[in-house]
Amino acid sequence: MAHATERARPVDDELVRAAEHTARTRCRGDNHTMAAAARARDGRIITAVNAYHFTGGPCAELVLIGAAASQGAYELDTVVAVGDRDRGIVPPCGRCRQVLLDYFPGIEVIVGAGDRVRAVAITELLPGAYVWADHQLEAD
Repeated sequence: MAHATERARPVDDELVRAAEHTARTRCRGDNHTMAAAARARDGRIITAVNAYHFTGGPCAELVLIGAAASQGAYELDTVVAVGDRDRGIVPPCGRCRQVLLDYFPGIEVIVGAGDRVRAVAITELLPGAYVWADHQLEAD
């Protein structure tokens, strides 16, 4: 039985398909193995791929944040990441969860596989999170 605080969230299938398409057509070799897609508040879909590097290059979700900003999309409602070679939906790593929470506290993240694919609030993926904005000093 679902808790009273949970609410049904429909999965943005078009967003998942956009990420899968980007993974199939843009991820090539070991440098680009993950794709992400986000739905901007205005309805646009923004896509990006990771930039793997042995020094710790950025995940697809982080590249996506910059790509969205470069296109004037500063409010993102939903995000999903998928792996290349048809690996399916991949949940964000801890660093990406924290950055997504800090940039977009209300964002939903598509996670799961098969019949368990669902959209969840970023706060559900990072319970008891450190919220960067809560710890900034007020300007005098």
